[in-house]
Amino acid sequence: MNMKSYLARIGLTVGLALAATAALAQADSTNRVAVETAWAVFVENDPKECWSVSSPKQTVNTRDGRVVAVRRGDILMFVSFRPGSGTAGEVSFTGGYPFAPGSTVKLDVGGTAFDLFVDGEWAWPASNEEDAKIVAALRRGSEAVLTARSARGTQTEDTFSLFGFTAAMDEAGKRCAN
Repeated sequence: MNMKSYLARIGLTVGLALAATAALAQADSTNRVAVETAWAVFVENDPKECWSVSSPKQTVNTRDGRVVAVRRGDILMFVSFRPGSGTAGEVSFTGGYPFAPGSTVKLDVGGTAFDLFVDGEWAWPASNEEDAKIVAALRRGSEAVLTARSARGTQTEDTFSLFGFTAAMDEAGKRCAN
């Protein structure tokens, strides 16, 4: 591995660790300020953070090609704004279980696919530019499908409605604009 790829990997790891801390705070918040159909908007003030979040409308879990019943924690897709750190429109996903190490989560929006990198139970795009592409696709789409593999080998497919996504994004962004 050359120095440039090593530093990029360290940067990604540090970035994921920081995002995971913020994501854990998001998962525990009770400060909901708006609901836009399938998406809710939350705001915290210390430090200032706003996000839109949704749970899936459908979940399918399979192992060896057969549908199986599994226990999962909260399954949530977020788009976050943290003005103190310059974060605007950061996409994240928690599947409610530890993802298989070294795997990625596939996000499909209307036939456009994106890969999210995993760290424990959380997944994120690799860059701010990828976040922006995903948010643009989510604004245009009607549903988002996230396909992942658990550390135990279960394949999961979670389908999120995007009904209300744009309004929730706009509301969260507006609340964190100042």
